[in-house]
Amino acid sequence: SSPSDAGSSVDEMEFNWDEYLEDTGATAAPHGSFKHVDTSLQNGFAPGMKLEVAVKSDQNTYWVATIITTCGQLLLLRYDGYGEDRKADFWCDIMTADLHPIGWCEQNKKILKVPEGIKDKIPDQEEFLQRVLKGACSAPANLLEGLHRGKNPLDLIAPGSRLELQNIRDSLEAWIVTVVENVGGRLKLRYEGLEDSDKFDQWLFYLDPFLHQVGWAAQHGYSLQPPLAIRSLRSEADWQEILKKVKEEEEESSVPTDLFKDKPVIGVHSFSEGMKLEAVDPMAPFVISPATVLKVFNDKYFMIEIDDLRPDRPTSQSYVCHVNSAGIFPVQWSLKNCLNLSPPPGYPGQDFDWADYLKQCGAEAAPQSCFPSLNSDHGFKENMKLEAVNPVDPEEVCIATVTKLKDSYLWLQLEGSKKPVPDCIVSVESMNIFPVGWCETNGYQLRPPRKAIVNKQKKIAVVQPEKQILSSRTVHDGLKNQELNSSDSVVINGKYCCPKIYFNHRCFSGPYLNKGRIAELPQSVGPGNCVLVLKEVLTLLINAAYKPSRVLRELQLDEEAAWHGHGETLKAKYKGKSYRATVEVVRTADRVADFCRKTCIKLECCPNLFGPQMVLDKCSENCSVLTKTKYTHYYGKRKNKRIGRPPGGHSNLEVAMKKPNKRRKRRKHFFVHKKKRSSTSVDNTPAGSPQGSGAEEEDDQDESELSHSLAQDRDKRKRKLRTFSFSDDENKPPSPKDIKMEVAEKLQLDSNPLEWSVADVVRFLKSTDCAPLARIFLDQEIDGQALLLLTLPTVQECMDLKLGPAIKLCHHIERVKLAFYQQFAN
Repeated sequence: SSPSDAGSSVDEMEFNWDEYLEDTGATAAPHGSFKHVDTSLQNGFAPGMKLEVAVKSDQNTYWVATIITTCGQLLLLRYDGYGEDRKADFWCDIMTADLHPIGWCEQNKKILKVPEGIKDKIPDQEEFLQRVLKGACSAPANLLEGLHRGKNPLDLIAPGSRLELQNIRDSLEAWIVTVVENVGGRLKLRYEGLEDSDKFDQWLFYLDPFLHQVGWAAQHGYSLQPPLAIRSLRSEADWQEILKKVKEEEEESSVPTDLFKDKPVIGVHSFSEGMKLEAVDPMAPFVISPATVLKVFNDKYFMIEIDDLRPDRPTSQSYVCHVNSAGIFPVQWSLKNCLNLSPPPGYPGQDFDWADYLKQCGAEAAPQSCFPSLNSDHGFKENMKLEAVNPVDPEEVCIATVTKLKDSYLWLQLEGSKKPVPDCIVSVESMNIFPVGWCETNGYQLRPPRKAIVNKQKKIAVVQPEKQILSSRTVHDGLKNQELNSSDSVVINGKYCCPKIYFNHRCFSGPYLNKGRIAELPQSVGPGNCVLVLKEVLTLLINAAYKPSRVLRELQLDEEAAWHGHGETLKAKYKGKSYRATVEVVRTADRVADFCRKTCIKLECCPNLFGPQMVLDKCSENCSVLTKTKYTHYYGKRKNKRIGRPPGGHSNLEVAMKKPNKRRKRRKHFFVHKKKRSSTSVDNTPAGSPQGSGAEEEDDQDESELSHSLAQDRDKRKRKLRTFSFSDDENKPPSPKDIKMEVAEKLQLDSNPLEWSVADVVRFLKSTDCAPLARIFLDQEIDGQALLLLTLPTVQECMDLKLGPAIKLCHHIERVKLAFYQQFAN
């Protein structure tokens, strides 16, 4: 291999999308912009379908369940009768669970019986079943039973499967192709009869309009003929023999019919022979050129030829089109969009003029009505990154950058291709472009960039508590960057795993997230690789915050928490500074719903604000009745009620008020220089870098909030005022059962904590899961008054606690405070 190839192999090993995006300052094109990839991940099951499922508590009985969401071979189900209540939702693996289509129990003499949890809701089983099954859509029997059970329909296009491919270069004829490889729906196809040669192989996405099931040509009146390019390689008798063999083996190599149900439908066109237009040659999509409608085959297909005025011109650049073919434009489209139109080879002079050219050719321009309307709502923006096929060498999938956008067309600069190519012109609906991470997820080699990016030194403020910011060395000796690999993401069948994550814009956004910015977020993200999709979701949420750095801090990994997922470095920008922190995301589909819900609770927004479930009309949490204060009380952590207290048994409130402020003012702002990280280098975030106050400008505001809340609490106790409005019983919002799990049980106190002795405080702590910390309270003589003044920063500093235990402790202190306000403050 050449030296350049040898050099690039090092890059291939070390290429990391996250680092690359950071180094180039670019963003990834949104997953939702790649509709063909989205379609390829559907498993044939859809939310709303019903099936009969064995009841876990009684395996001999079954009950009707509805599909809530799907993910690879996993289904999230809910037994009918639970209504909007999601607490009993459960995940099933199609391959192992006892699942059947509607009607199976009746046919097989099995018992349908209401599960215990909803017996009281369904007095009449027969009447209930008649009602819920009326007009219901059953899950397809062939996907629940038999050979196709649990398989993503895409996996049924296995190597050796046969299809028919229209010959788009010279006619409407089709020929048989065999699947050599299937990479996430992108198929490497070989013409039947050329088993030993890959010279004429083609790569096409399985939804390509010119790819069909075997039998398509005969059904539509087209002949089966090998393309001209290969016809001379065998005799006519050989070709006929090959056809005969294909027909005999049709059953064993056929692909299921419903696989192509999502293929774009080809509409009727209105082009006539001789019409002129502007076009991009799909085999070399680098320039826009004048072209002619060479032939009209029927109401669906016509042939276009790129104009060439040279008398001794080489072979004709012609290809078959349909009304929705990409890269055909009305005359003057380039001029209107300030784009360069490449004059036909042999055109006299440099300045091409359409009016003169049409007169010279005696031709008419194809009217605007012949062309489809262009889609401008696609989500792509300049400088976004994606993965794209190199049109010159379709084996290659390269990193691509959007350099220009016009209507529904992208100009892509391909990086790392073996031979440099000009910017490619592709439709936003092209099936040759893919989201960031698609190659990695499907185990295909992505061509890395040719040159390493020289990383500029940046000042990065690390989101972490004061005790962790010791020196820049602390930062660099932290958690090693764990690269995502196929075992990390527990990808089902080698495919993407995470279901679609919906942003439910009507749900309550809470105190951290800006409702206006949430409304601008896309309707959904994914489906895709769990880690990548959740990372994209969290990044969108951080950017939709009033203070992005604050939300990053809320999401930051708790170093004491059990490690269940994958540490991802996320970034936030606020007031001209960059912040970064390690955030844990889950890696498997069955934990995505719970992860989203818990993240919502962390951010004090409605638990349904984002997640794998779309909220249609009314949120099951009834969050529309909530105001920010009420919501913070019932779902959240009441962050701005920090009551501080120095160590020891001091009970003077004034002193207690001043000390934390003094300590805060001594703090320095630390910065670290981000170093270039390879897959083996160290991350800039300390091990499990915990939540904390960080070197953020907003700390000044936190400090004044602290003083204000102290004064407010003191005054309230002095004047015996009524408690905060958000804890009034009449303001209490409806609280679904599952929220009670998130908010600890309300505390009932027998005595006023303001009067507690140190022994009383110790006794209280020993009754909680923070019993081991009671000794510290005894040593530091913390009585009831001091307890009510403790906050997260003081607990961490004065008791030298790590974040996990500190948060757990503060949670119990908050319960005592709340009980104090409700029972004794008025």
